[in-house]
Amino acid sequence: MSEHISKQFDAELEGVRTRVLQMGGLVEQQIIKAIEGLSSGDLAHIEQVIEDDHRVNAMELELDEACSRVIAKRQPAAGDLRLIIAVIKTITDLERIGDEAEKIARMAKLVHTAKRSNMPPLELKHVSGLALGMLRKALDTFARLDSTGAAQVVEQDELVDVEFRSILRQLITFMMEDPRTITRSLEVLFVAKALERIGDHSKNMAEYVVYMVEGRDVRHLKAGAATQDPLAG
Repeated sequence: MSEHISKQFDAELEGVRTRVLQMGGLVEQQIIKAIEGLSSGDLAHIEQVIEDDHRVNAMELELDEACSRVIAKRQPAAGDLRLIIAVIKTITDLERIGDEAEKIARMAKLVHTAKRSNMPPLELKHVSGLALGMLRKALDTFARLDSTGAAQVVEQDELVDVEFRSILRQLITFMMEDPRTITRSLEVLFVAKALERIGDHSKNMAEYVVYMVEGRDVRHLKAGAATQDPLAG
């Protein structure tokens, strides 16, 4: 009987993990379509991102309820409880990444439907690639329970921050040299900030993987420092 219950519990946990990855896949597609829409003006892609935000929100609610049921029904401890806690935190960050993708899509719609002129000659492909890469790597480490890879994602966040600061400096220069670019520059800055936030949320997700696997809380700590979780074991 106990073996049967254990197998059933394992299946429930695996089901939750699978649904998190499905949610992550949807959010990843949102970012891709939002960036493509910003670049190409493809309104179909842009509208799809905006529509899919409701699906992401629904998935977060469903997974949150599933985790609550597992806690109430199974009373998980140690590693299993860390997994549930990590899932609850991860889906919150995924939902917020979806919000950032929607923001990019709405800005893309504004830019292209209004036929904006005086756009600053600034390329966002590099920073968007960095942010998207962080999300993909964070999801991969979650799937493989790879705390070493997760630690690498945390370190990559600095690259996104550096790129964002570079974009900010360039936009300030454009606005000072040609005041006609101020409105357009602020719109580009809005998108760049959304990408920087995607990197931040991906970093959070990677930190949860470290916590889930090793029981160490590495948030807000310098490299090499960590607190031991009381659930570790």
